[in-house]
Amino acid sequence: MIKMSYSETKTDVILIGAGIMSATLGTLLKELVPEWDITVFEKLANAGEESSNEWNNAGTGHAALCELNYTVEKPDGSIDISKAININEQFQVSMQFWSYLVNNNLLSNPQDFIRQLPHMSLVEGEQNVSFLKKRFKALSNNPLFQGMEFSDDHDRLIDWIPLIMEGRTLNEPIAATKVDSGTDVNFGSLTRMLFDHLESKNVEINYNHSVNDISRTSDGLWELKVQNQFSGRTERHTAKFVFIGGGGGSLHLLQKSGVPEGKHIGGFPVSGLFMVCNNPEVVSQHHAKVYGKAKVGAPPMSVPHLDTRFIDNKKSLLFGPFAGFTPKFLKMGSMFDLVTSVKPNNVLTMLAAGAKELSLTKYLIQQVMLSKEQRMEELREFIPTAKAEDWDLVVAGQRVQVIKDTEAGGKGTLQFGTEVITAADGSIAALLGASPGASTAVHVMLEVIKRSFPQHVKEWEAKIKEMIPSYGVTLMDKPELLHEVHTATTATLGLSEKELVFS
Repeated sequence: MIKMSYSETKTDVILIGAGIMSATLGTLLKELVPEWDITVFEKLANAGEESSNEWNNAGTGHAALCELNYTVEKPDGSIDISKAININEQFQVSMQFWSYLVNNNLLSNPQDFIRQLPHMSLVEGEQNVSFLKKRFKALSNNPLFQGMEFSDDHDRLIDWIPLIMEGRTLNEPIAATKVDSGTDVNFGSLTRMLFDHLESKNVEINYNHSVNDISRTSDGLWELKVQNQFSGRTERHTAKFVFIGGGGGSLHLLQKSGVPEGKHIGGFPVSGLFMVCNNPEVVSQHHAKVYGKAKVGAPPMSVPHLDTRFIDNKKSLLFGPFAGFTPKFLKMGSMFDLVTSVKPNNVLTMLAAGAKELSLTKYLIQQVMLSKEQRMEELREFIPTAKAEDWDLVVAGQRVQVIKDTEAGGKGTLQFGTEVITAADGSIAALLGASPGASTAVHVMLEVIKRSFPQHVKEWEAKIKEMIPSYGVTLMDKPELLHEVHTATTATLGLSEKELVFS
């Protein structure tokens, strides 16, 4: 149907951005209230082309199995694992929802978006090995992390990570932990599959449509001005509820909405680069996601990792991330994104962050200036035998870190997580931030539903529990339910599994 210039259409729900977050929210809502009309606007030609694209993220099923920055050593030497527990619980929610979709034939061929892959942490040096031992002890006593192994034995590490251990001069102690039940997730493939499903449920998906403005109407609806990039015409669409899931583009749209909750928030863009191995012989020698420790003074986003990936049914090997800088908020964005995001209500927040984050600025400048050989030297800390001719540089996705005023950090505090901003009446919500992002999409979108549709949550609860059996409970406190859920999701998603004992 061709819409006339300035035609107006009404719908129940509008989702901005065709990434994993909108795909997840749309799918949840279609299961909960199939009669609601949902419309999607995406400015690119296909779903999952920005942050959700398989080449634009690490593909780690973030369950805090290997990410050392999710476990912090406290001044007394003990390890705080609370963040790791939260992230693991949230990933379990995603696994349950994906299993529900597969079991109900709403998705098929789960191997196209998820595969089992060991998750490992690797450290060098006496102090770091001591930290890893304490971390292992703290996590392995928790039901969520049972099955984790620790070793500082040279021969065992050769068996676990032969490519990393080959040619290594062991001047310092080295140790690793391994969890065989980790996963590699192709979020690009999953996003496209979910949108194919939504299309089959009569969700209207408009590609090559750019949302240029959002405003409130006198009757409380949200009106969007949307440019059809094919015809050049501007269309008006109204909805009772709007979700802004446009990745780095969400901040600008949140600001245009004028809601008070969107004020005093800024964004700082960071681009990622990975080295990708083009030699199949090298790729075949490594089978794990191995995360190291960020260097002293480096931000959490810089944690180095060597990842086996499965993209287009082909095994790949990536190392990174290296940080880059561009003022764009999206990979396909504008060079003016950063400048135009500065408003009278957030300029002091942004300036305060600039003064606080001089070390980050210095780090980014250093990263941008790296030559290929300097990047190879960092890679050789993981793979001592790495040859430059076997590796190419690829530009990954653009991330916008949230800057806001917090009680703990004061004015202009840089946030490294995922944030949901919701209007007081719940009629509009926006997703900002970065990691762990996609891995916790189901948990995050359930939070959006809870905040935006509180009047419906009770009537929807039974259906939510059908989709996510652990909804409303903490799996860590329910070992039997954890075992039941883990066994079921593993079988449904086709992930082979060692028999784990949950106690």
